[in-house]
Amino acid sequence: QVQLVESGGGLVQPGGSLRLSCAASGSIFSRLVMGWYRQAPGKQRELVAAIGSGGVTTNYADSVKGRFTISRDYAKNTVYLQMKNLKPEATAAYYCNADLSWRSVVTGAATYWGQGTQVTVSS
Repeated sequence: QVQLVESGGGLVQPGGSLRLSCAASGSIFSRLVMGWYRQAPGKQRELVAAIGSGGVTTNYADSVKGRFTISRDYAKNTVYLQMKNLKPEATAAYYCNADLSWRSVVTGAATYWGQGTQVTVSS
């Protein structure tokens, strides 16, 4: 069983930065594909970024390319989402997910999900 706990959300001004963290319990972190999703009110959940178990393969939504970076720390069993130059449309609940399957993570069918952390971009 894997539990995911997100943190790092908050209120930030447009153009600002935030770093989200997702801490994973259990002993299989190094085998897990990890992803970040977001869901804004009234909108569908969307994939923001994903990272492979080896930490090399990544995937980003077009809307965040060049501004967001996903990374992982195997010593801390944690995946991060560094967000820069935030825009108001980034306001959403951000969720971490994980699975042994890349396809499951990027299609939203992952086995494990966190409870989410709220990001609000507003002046």
